[in-house]
Amino acid sequence: MPDYKAPLRDIRFVRDELLDYPAHYRSLPGGADASPDVVDAILEEGARFCEEVIAPLNRVGDLEGCSWSEAGVKTPTGFKEAYRRFVEGGWPSLAHAVEHGGQGLPESLGVAMTEMIGEANWAWGMYPGLAQGAMNTLSAHGTGEQKATYLARLVSGEWTGTMCLTEPHCGTDLGLLRTRAEPQADGSYRVSGTKIFISAGEHDLAENIVHIVLARLPDAPPGTKGISLFIVPKFLPADDGGLGARNQVSCGSIEHKMGIHGNATCVMNFDGATGFLIGPPNKGLNCMFTFMNTARLGTALQGLAHAEVAFQGAIRYARERLQMRALSGPKAPELPADPIIVHPDVRRMLLTIKAFAEGNRALLYFSARQVDIARCSQDAAERAAADLLLGFLTPIAKAFMTETGFEASSLGLQVYGGHGYIREWGMEQNLRDSRIAMLYEGTTGVQALDLLGRKVLMTQGESLKVFTKIVHKFCKAHAEDEGLRVFVEPLARLNKEWGDITLKIGMQAMQDREEVGAAAVDYLMYSGYVCLAYFWADMARVAQQKLAAGSGEAAFYNAKLQTARFYFARILPRTRAHVEAMLSGAGPLMEMAAEDFDLGY
Repeated sequence: MPDYKAPLRDIRFVRDELLDYPAHYRSLPGGADASPDVVDAILEEGARFCEEVIAPLNRVGDLEGCSWSEAGVKTPTGFKEAYRRFVEGGWPSLAHAVEHGGQGLPESLGVAMTEMIGEANWAWGMYPGLAQGAMNTLSAHGTGEQKATYLARLVSGEWTGTMCLTEPHCGTDLGLLRTRAEPQADGSYRVSGTKIFISAGEHDLAENIVHIVLARLPDAPPGTKGISLFIVPKFLPADDGGLGARNQVSCGSIEHKMGIHGNATCVMNFDGATGFLIGPPNKGLNCMFTFMNTARLGTALQGLAHAEVAFQGAIRYARERLQMRALSGPKAPELPADPIIVHPDVRRMLLTIKAFAEGNRALLYFSARQVDIARCSQDAAERAAADLLLGFLTPIAKAFMTETGFEASSLGLQVYGGHGYIREWGMEQNLRDSRIAMLYEGTTGVQALDLLGRKVLMTQGESLKVFTKIVHKFCKAHAEDEGLRVFVEPLARLNKEWGDITLKIGMQAMQDREEVGAAAVDYLMYSGYVCLAYFWADMARVAQQKLAAGSGEAAFYNAKLQTARFYFARILPRTRAHVEAMLSGAGPLMEMAAEDFDLGY
């Protein structure tokens, strides 16, 4: 397993030089506390914790996995001690409200810490990560009493949280769920049903687990309009705020999975468990999306994390592994063979991984900036614009970043050749761990339908225009910059084409609604490639300015420019295939009868 090093220089490049986070924080109410000195200290200390405490447990978690018994679930060796140190360090409270025991720092600063945790040990990071969504849901929709009861202990990390949504028979189609919630005389509810695929649903890291559960009231209408949301804690809170009686919720089993073995994916049984309604009756899906949007950006981050790990492992191996000579003649004549980094195909793989890791980091931190604005700005119009833009970017970030993160993980393994397939190098674990990200919190297909159907076509393209206007202004401002011409001209063409294609699909969908589903995934991937083209063009702008100013980090900025050129020359042309596919219509997908798929078997 390669030693993990937090990519602090690249994180600072995106936050400080590309997106000007220092000015962004000064514009937020209370953001002055996130001064450059404070942020640097947090990033440095966070990097040290990730490198020294949880990264060494990554392989341990993969090899040992979690163990189930009737008494509960035990996490791998070292996980519990690492979590204790995490809580003692105050990390869970970093970006939460002061009134609930948090440090009051911007949520985007928590994203930077989460990135490093995810890269160091994704399975471990899911335990505190799931609690973030529970906290956000309670903050947005909980009563004053519920917030007083649960938030302080969740913020401190004493308790953790989960989201309990899907069931064995319904998967993503939550309108089919059967879990019931019967009202009781004291205002509570008796919740009964089975939930599956519950990450961190049971473990030994924290003393209590607060489950956020979707269920139906007895008089609920059918489908998604009849779903309510409930708090169902593992232990009921006592009058003094501590632990009370054990609730009727238990882990029936844990899944045996392809990857993230260190995190318990649980079947959770609710047998008349005491629960408490969050938000209005039958509005559970509305409340749940507070949780889901947090989770989707967190899953997008997983794609970035696995790409970064793939790059760190692959670049070290490529510099050290000797094999064959360069086609143009020996590059290391003093050695029996050249390092494989001299070969064009190895460079193709390394640059693809690098382009996705660094481009996706820019997309993620740009999105995190919108989270800050949408939640904290004192300007209502600014909040609304940021929320619209965030809604548009979230399905792109979740699906595109996880798809390309998996591709990067696969390429990272490929750089190693046969050694990549062997456990000791860590690349096969990285690939296995990354695969789930394209599935949970809504598959790529679900995200694509959300993007094209709900976010774009149902708003008559308004959410798309919010982003394309940003791109248009960038292209217009730099149209005469000779050094950026290679980026600006193709980006401007794609930005216009994006709107034209959207209009064509919308017209086709007016004749046949299947056209939306047929085009959706290609539309999303096309959108992701264009988004990254914008961010790479902007990163090239920053790099060019730094080089012109005589920066002492010429190699760093030249690498940014060179990677941007690679992205535009070798990755961005993928958009052409997506255009051809999405405009081909639903016919090639839908004309075959379902019963004809398996003829001849």
